[in-house]
Amino acid sequence: MRAVLLMLLGLAVGVIATANVMSALSARNPMPKAVMATMNYHFGELKHALKARQCAAAASQLHLQRLQSTALDIVPVFGIPDRAFSDAAQLLQTRVQQATQSAPADCAALAAAIQPIEQACKSCHQKYR
Repeated sequence: MRAVLLMLLGLAVGVIATANVMSALSARNPMPKAVMATMNYHFGELKHALKARQCAAAASQLHLQRLQSTALDIVPVFGIPDRAFSDAAQLLQTRVQQATQSAPADCAALAAAIQPIEQACKSCHQKYR
């Protein structure tokens, strides 16, 4: 009986300790998640515009500019001292800059502009997610 009580006590302490550790881990720096959420929002708006076939040049340009400014935050916010990560972030920044400079005026141009961005995102997420 004593052994059962000690096992239950140990289990209860383990559950409480796990809850505390999980709480501490979730309280970490929220910026990396915020940067990715912002990038996802603006990229999602561009994809939604394509799907709806409503690719207004001004709206597309706004979302591309926001993607461009947010992409600059990736390396400092994540703080990963890996050269390959920095190179992947630089590739994304270059592709977003190229898309922004191309100023897509219709859906075909927007689709062509965001395809390289999507590829850069996918390749980085496959390695670092």
